[in-house]
Amino acid sequence: MFIDTRLRCFLFVTLLCTPAASGQQNSPPTHPANAKIQLDVVVAAKSGPPVADLQQQDFTVLDNNAPQAITAFKAVTGREAPIEVILVIDAVNTSYQTVSVARPEIDKFLRAEGGHLAYPVALVLFTDKGTQSLGEFSSDGNALSTALDKADVGLRSVSRSAGFYGATERFQFSIQTLGQLVAKMAPRPGRKIMVWVSPGWPMLTGPRVDLDSKQEQQIFANIVSLSTQLLQARVTLYSVDPLGNGESLSRASYYKDYLKGISKPSQVQLADLGLPVLAVQSGGLALNFNNDIASLLQECLSDSAPYYEISFDSAPVDRRDDYHHLEIKLAKPGLTARTRQGYYAQP
Repeated sequence: MFIDTRLRCFLFVTLLCTPAASGQQNSPPTHPANAKIQLDVVVAAKSGPPVADLQQQDFTVLDNNAPQAITAFKAVTGREAPIEVILVIDAVNTSYQTVSVARPEIDKFLRAEGGHLAYPVALVLFTDKGTQSLGEFSSDGNALSTALDKADVGLRSVSRSAGFYGATERFQFSIQTLGQLVAKMAPRPGRKIMVWVSPGWPMLTGPRVDLDSKQEQQIFANIVSLSTQLLQARVTLYSVDPLGNGESLSRASYYKDYLKGISKPSQVQLADLGLPVLAVQSGGLALNFNNDIASLLQECLSDSAPYYEISFDSAPVDRRDDYHHLEIKLAKPGLTARTRQGYYAQP
């Protein structure tokens, strides 16, 4: 009982001190009634690259299972797509040894095709000291690789061996950092692809973690805020697990139990803020069980275009943080559409 109470108290203090997805904001961003919802939609066959040349009439947008009138449609193809890529190297949730193994793979990705990247890329190193930007956005992979070679990751002070308290600290720091990076990218025009090279931060969910109603409300507020930030900033998140085949099957698959959107505080668990959960819900991918990190990074970029910009007007709602599940239906068989899975509407 003493252990359970201590965990609950520590979690509560941690969450109250975490602005989480709102970065440094005091209140979460909101969507007013009848706000325009803009989606970046990728269409592909079951296995294959994204598909181009579809028309507006090929798409049906479902908001809580109700068809919506498409108010704007644009097909975006090729290297001309207005995309920027943020590549985050996570040295907080990844061991020094794993980061050391991943760095040559990242270098291989950057120097592929003579170092000519399909889209401008910015490298961000995430350590115990915070985030370090390794230069500006650039399509010169060779220059980015040189900047990465000069970066000093160092040993982290908060490790897996630090136990539960170390795990909560990594969780808090990671969620804060994600929110801050998304907030920083929000003013930039166009679509953003954020690739987070990490096994993810601790899920902190299980029989010993017992949440009360205040904690549930706080976690729900974090979920709403981060989801809204990702939508408004047009950020699609991808997680790339650098542990590859060394990752355990149970740990790598655990996130799949938390992919369903959360509509009320009583449903929440801290795992709902897990990295792969957020990635899939944003319309991205959670990639793992592959030691070829360079190919996984290339898969993230190849998955991003061609794509379709689709907008519709959200319906009026009567209550705050009203969760809306999104789905895209296609007229052509054999194809599936992937975009963010939902949004939170406001009255």
